Amino acid sequence: MKYMPELFDANARWAEEMRVADPGFFAGLAALQSPAYLWIGCSDSRVPANQITGLKPGEVFVHRNVANVVVHTDLNCLSVMQYAIEVLKVQHIIVCGHYGCGGVRAALEGPSHGLIDNWLRHIEDIRDWHNDFLKALPDDATRWRALCELNVIEQVRNVARTTLVGDAWKRGQALVLHGWIYGLEDGHLRDLQTSLKSGSELDTVIAQAVASSRLRYADH
Repeated sequence: MKYMPELFDANARWAEEMRVADPGFFAGLAALQSPAYLWIGCSDSRVPANQITGLKPGEVFVHRNVANVVVHTDLNCLSVMQYAIEVLKVQHIIVCGHYGCGGVRAALEGPSHGLIDNWLRHIEDIRDWHNDFLKALPDDATRWRALCELNVIEQVRNVARTTLVGDAWKRGQALVLHGWIYGLEDGHLRDLQTSLKSGSELDTVIAQAVASSRLRYADH
């Protein structure tokens, strides 16, 4: 018995459409993977990297987890980064969060959700670092939105501080880090001004990005 036949049918239609549009498409994919981008994003099903950037299969290497967190002991994420940097030679690493992130909301509100609480501690740390700023905001919706941005910015910092990125920069490899956030409500990506291409820029760029994010909420 075949389960979920509708998905296999949809796959067959898609594969045929791609073959008709580009007869060499699948042969090209099978022969080589050479993406310019590593995308570190949220597992949320509403934030598919290829679709929202208009990139084709093979053009972006993807790692996703709850709330797009980069932890220095997460061997899964670090292994993806190592392969992307050292084998695929990606030129850009994009950390992309999104407004309305459930993981960020859970970290903001603080009730227990079981095992995932251990993962969310990393975002709770960010919440605590910016506690005075967040508490001064007028309502939970605004705090949630602001923390989604701050989480992305801090995760870019974490990416920059990995030995993988540091070693790449030391050997002169061209690698630029970026922090973006996606709006579920309008489908638009927003640059959080965290782009950097060397360790010497890190503190200045992150401080400016945090200041810019806070300034967006100054009138709330």
